Amino acid sequence: QVQLVESGGGLVQPGGSLRLSCAASGLTFVYNAIGWFRQAPGKEREGVSCISYSDGSIYYQDSVTGRFTISRDNAKNTVYLQMNSLKPEDSAVYYCAATRTPTVRAMCNSPSRLSYWGQGTQVTVSS
Repeated sequence: QVQLVESGGGLVQPGGSLRLSCAASGLTFVYNAIGWFRQAPGKEREGVSCISYSDGSIYYQDSVTGRFTISRDNAKNTVYLQMNSLKPEDSAVYYCAATRTPTVRAMCNSPSRLSYWGQGTQVTVSS
């Protein structure tokens, strides 16, 4: 089993920043990528950004490219999502997930197929 714990969500004004953290524990060898996903009320869960532990490749959803940055700290088994220039449409519950995947693009585009999920953290962008 893999346990994922997200933190760092909150309320921020438009244009502000937040950094989310995803701490992984347990059988960490069973996955090779971790990603961030989000789900707004009434919408499907969507991939935001995913990072590979195998080759370091990174994928971003078009709407966050240039504003969000995903990174990892292997020593801490933690993946971060730095979110800058936040917009109201970024408001959602953000989840991290881990899986074994051939590519990070495939991981981010197929949230229904992922193996392990955290409990989520709320991000609200509002003035």
